[in-house]
Amino acid sequence: MTGRLRVVLAEDNYLVREGTRRLLEESGAVEVLAAVGDAGELRDAVRRLHPDAVVTDIRMPPEHHMEGIEAAHAIRAEHPGVGIAVLSQHADPGYAFALLRDGATGVAYLLKDRLGDVDELVRALREVAAGGSVIDPLVVDTLVARQERSAPSRLAALTPREHDVLREMARGRTNAGIVEALHLSGSTVEKHVNSIFGKLGLSEEPVHRRVAAVLAYLQERP
Repeated sequence: MTGRLRVVLAEDNYLVREGTRRLLEESGAVEVLAAVGDAGELRDAVRRLHPDAVVTDIRMPPEHHMEGIEAAHAIRAEHPGVGIAVLSQHADPGYAFALLRDGATGVAYLLKDRLGDVDELVRALREVAAGGSVIDPLVVDTLVARQERSAPSRLAALTPREHDVLREMARGRTNAGIVEALHLSGSTVEKHVNSIFGKLGLSEEPVHRRVAAVLAYLQERP
């Protein structure tokens, strides 16, 4: 996607909301169509303004529970072309699984600590607006660490190197990035990636299999 991204922002804390709005607009890559304070206003703004993507906090009025995640699911159901970037203060596995329960297409789960890196946030927004997915590396580390303490049956089929490749894949690295991170050849990485897809029994959908592999890995239960 080229040109400025049209975004709706939802955050109940005024200072955080205005600070995020300013960061996004000063990047020159984003037009913030509306900045709202609760999930109801968010859904209304999406209906009226038809943005490319949404940035939303998890906890918002009235209950300060998971209103942002619930709004994200409703928006994806009503407006499947709108990308969703959910911001969290914590790498909480419960929130991550709640957000990703219906799949990861067009969804990002990011930590608020990343707000200082506006280029990274804009990259994530472009990715979800195009139907891709982004999971914050620290969230991935938390989920993987929790999963590795259990005894998932399907993971037994993966070799140690395939585990390494899958972890880098979850961090958002392309095959080229995995080559650099693990010091492997391109053909070796491609072989491992295809092996992971096969062992986890994933479909042949080319765009989302990388994230689907990560989700299959993280969501496995003994």
